[in-house]
Amino acid sequence: MTIKRIIFATGNAGKIKEIQAILEDMGLEVLSMKDAGISVDIEENGSTYEENAMIKSRAVAACLRECGQLEGTVVMADDSGLEIDYLNREPGVYSARYMGEDTSYRVKNANLISRLEGVEDERRTARFVCAIAAVLPDGRELTSRGTIEGRIGYEEKGRGGFGYDPIFYVPEFGRTTAELTEEEKNRVSHRGKALQQMKKLLQGIVE
Repeated sequence: MTIKRIIFATGNAGKIKEIQAILEDMGLEVLSMKDAGISVDIEENGSTYEENAMIKSRAVAACLRECGQLEGTVVMADDSGLEIDYLNREPGVYSARYMGEDTSYRVKNANLISRLEGVEDERRTARFVCAIAAVLPDGRELTSRGTIEGRIGYEEKGRGGFGYDPIFYVPEFGRTTAELTEEEKNRVSHRGKALQQMKKLLQGIVE
């Protein structure tokens, strides 16, 4: 199967930059929905990360199929979330919609920190989870998952990354994911791990 490009179902500029960096060695064009000129309303009503990622991939693939542009294209999407053990793994699959999709992450992060007020380090454990779903031109579907373990900090730190990165502390580095270099983050992040798994699944399929 000849693959010429990957369209990733996201409009998040920070996310697509990470994805392009991780997938660049595949030698394929990696585009966001916006880059590809695709606009489609997608209702993420799945109960798992994998279900939501597949809903997005299928929706974009269907759009491309209808306009005859799916040939040579792998459609990928991800769904990711922050799971905080002390908060019964909230916000979890609702991470992007936590406190409302239009609420800034500075407000969301401040709210989560306040909900953990007085909670000691060992009980602030958390993880980022990412599921990737891919729809191939021949209709085959693939999924992968990656996680990174850490804990919630006491304040926002770092200007890199996006979303919940400034409050997610990684003991291995002694820094938040917003303080990691791009190379460090792509090597250990939940999205980086899930994308590396997806690359392995695609090996032997992509010519």
